[in-house]
Amino acid sequence: MRRVAPLLPVLVVVALLAAPGTGPAADGSAGSGTAADAASGLLVVFCLVRVVRERARPLTRTAALVLGLPVFGVCTAAITSSDPASSLPGVARYLQIFVLVPGALLLLIRHRRDFRLVAWSMVALALVQGLIGVVQYLTGTGASYMGEDVRAVGTFGPTDVMGMATVVSYGLVVAVGLALGAGAERGAERGAPGGAGGGNRQRAVALGCAALLFPPLVLSFSRGAWIATLVALTLQLALSGLRRAVRVALVAAALGVVLVGGLGIGSQLVSDRLGSITEVAEAPDRSVTDRYTMWAAAAGMWRTDPVTGVGLKAFPAYRDSHSSIALSSGSDTAGAGTVFRRQSLLSPHNMYLLILSEQGLVGLLALAGSWAALLVLALRRLPGARRGRTGADCALVAAGLLTWQLVDFGYADIGGPSTVLTAVALGLAAWWALGRAAGTPAGNHPASTSAPCDPPRWDRRADGGGADGAHRGSGQGACGGSDLGAGPA
Repeated sequence: MRRVAPLLPVLVVVALLAAPGTGPAADGSAGSGTAADAASGLLVVFCLVRVVRERARPLTRTAALVLGLPVFGVCTAAITSSDPASSLPGVARYLQIFVLVPGALLLLIRHRRDFRLVAWSMVALALVQGLIGVVQYLTGTGASYMGEDVRAVGTFGPTDVMGMATVVSYGLVVAVGLALGAGAERGAERGAPGGAGGGNRQRAVALGCAALLFPPLVLSFSRGAWIATLVALTLQLALSGLRRAVRVALVAAALGVVLVGGLGIGSQLVSDRLGSITEVAEAPDRSVTDRYTMWAAAAGMWRTDPVTGVGLKAFPAYRDSHSSIALSSGSDTAGAGTVFRRQSLLSPHNMYLLILSEQGLVGLLALAGSWAALLVLALRRLPGARRGRTGADCALVAAGLLTWQLVDFGYADIGGPSTVLTAVALGLAAWWALGRAAGTPAGNHPASTSAPCDPPRWDRRADGGGADGAHRGSGQGACGGSDLGAGPA
């Protein structure tokens, strides 16, 4: 229990996302300030108090730079905004999602077992939301889609139709990463029950969870989530080995044929939705037309102020002046226990264009540069994990989550109750990519005890000079220095 205690605030944040939403805001947009958001604030405070008590430098220079880049872009956009006061909520939101919560997870996760615990909590949340979504489809109590209340949205409601799709996609990517990585494990980590058998059990359970999460993802009818998940899973399979990639791809294809073709789970609606992906240029539906129009509006705002943008939270104010008459007044939302309402279009539904329009090139380079650095550093540590036969599952989960998010940001942006889970996903990726020391913290396992460091050793070149003397003066490179932010295997 003592080992789990530091992670309880993280687990609480994830668990609160299973609670039903409080309903839409007065303007028809998804409400904000959820219980999960409040819990994420307490998580940051808890981590800060822990850092002060430990009296140790919590972050390496690389971690501080990568996590600090978004701060520069966001604050620059807020300062140069024509209405800085209205930009303050945007500053808080960006820092929460891209800096504070990921940084807190980077510091609180100290071992691969902690990483896996948080990862499995995301899978559990996805299973709960996915089950609710499947029930909604089968009973006709979901969000309205094509005139029927069949769209699976979980507890997020019709005003956040991407909420359940995001949660289920995260769970599916995590489950596949845990399953693929478990195949490379040999029970090297002390405490793994049954040696290699522990890895086999993890693989079997993870594959079962992935299979259960496939139907609700399909029934979310979210084209962006489908595309992002396909890309992320393809990358994970490619990184895990060609033979395994071929086997898993065949199994996934067979599963899809059975569920959609054989059992007829949403077959007609799914086929129509899939077909619409290739028809967006020739015969786009209303949602695609609105999206293209808002993308053009965001590009127009950027051309107006290309360096620092029009200001945080300013997209709605400038939208109409940069939009063509093709833009509708809003999107229709209904079903899932709510009455029909018109939801305003307050963002371009493309994170990169939203940043570009509101924060300019400075903000885009800062935020996208931070994400790209995380992905590169995460991929750099994968070969070492595979050679050491430990930590491959963490590496694949981190790479998969980052890839999914970067692809999905081409079709969506932050907003809604599920956004806080994006911060948790980025925190897992940050721990693997930026962790300051390898293996088990010295503070928990002195040199005279067991629990040796886990390969690969921390790469000094990735951090420009080492981790505050970690490994310095240690003849065998054993774990040293502070246990704060103990990094990946």
